[in-house]
Amino acid sequence: MSRSARRIMRLAETEQMSGFRRSHIYALMKEGAFPQAKRIGRRAVGWDSFEIEQWVAERLGVVE
Repeated sequence: MSRSARRIMRLAETEQMSGFRRSHIYALMKEGAFPQAKRIGRRAVGWDSFEIEQWVAERLGVVE
């Protein structure tokens, strides 16, 4: 999996990349099985693109 520039991903992009919907992402975060969202504003969160890419690669068995 090739890495793109590091950036903050919002929920829609995180859902698309992980294949999971919001409720499942938050349930996995609560279990410690998904990268934690970072607060980026008063009512906004985002995910580190590198953390999500690494998480997906681990699920696919791709070791970088």
